[in-house]
Amino acid sequence: MTKIEINGAHLAYDDTGSGTPVVLLHAGIADRRMWREQVPALAARHRVITVDLRGYGDSELPSDPFAHHDDVVGLLDALGLPRAALVGCSFGGAVAVDTALAHPGRIRALALLGTAVGGNEWSEETNDLWDDLVGETDAEDLAAGAAGEVRFWVVGPGRRPEDVDPALIRFAEEMDRGALAAELALSAVDVAELDPPAIKRLGELRVPVLVAAGAADVPDIRRLADRIAAEVPGAVRLPDVPDAGHLLPLERPDAVNPALLDFLS
Repeated sequence: MTKIEINGAHLAYDDTGSGTPVVLLHAGIADRRMWREQVPALAARHRVITVDLRGYGDSELPSDPFAHHDDVVGLLDALGLPRAALVGCSFGGAVAVDTALAHPGRIRALALLGTAVGGNEWSEETNDLWDDLVGETDAEDLAAGAAGEVRFWVVGPGRRPEDVDPALIRFAEEMDRGALAAELALSAVDVAELDPPAIKRLGELRVPVLVAAGAADVPDIRRLADRIAAEVPGAVRLPDVPDAGHLLPLERPDAVNPALLDFLS
């Protein structure tokens, strides 16, 4: 792990392999460790950079206003990379899309896995699912919050916890406890977002885009993948990966890694 100063904050990252650069952006319930199954596979052909977004994992969170998408480009600048492909999961996918829209000349491709998109609103169905599976939790009880979020996102509404590898659940809860602490801290910082938001600008993307989701993820995520594929010119929508929830790359690397290698080649 290395730390580098980006826009006034020290961000933690790992840099592995050589070749065309690929930056992996983690989910909002995780940190850069979620890519542990992708790094060795991709590093055989690419320079693979995993980064903890500001406030997450081992990265710092100064109180100054910032934008995650500017941090991504700041990282490219600091590493001397004119362009890179971005691979994002969930919130990391939203950051990837924002980066491609805000800095279109710097991104050569986007792979979006179980992605969110800035400005997208959750459906009443998803809100009801959250109430049914999680309910209200104390924001300061990180263990309970992480258990609830992992039940909702990683297990998913159509599976039971016993259907999922217990080691995956434990690891996801560990990462999410840190992510929830990051979210609490981030709520006190001015984080800039695109205006208009990305959900209204998908048609502006002019790079190759790959979209995938887990079949056990919440329905809104799968529908959002369909919308991206419909609105982004030339986007490729992979079939939903069976028996996979929101942390698709971590749960099903056997399906994700070959698709990424083919797309990024």
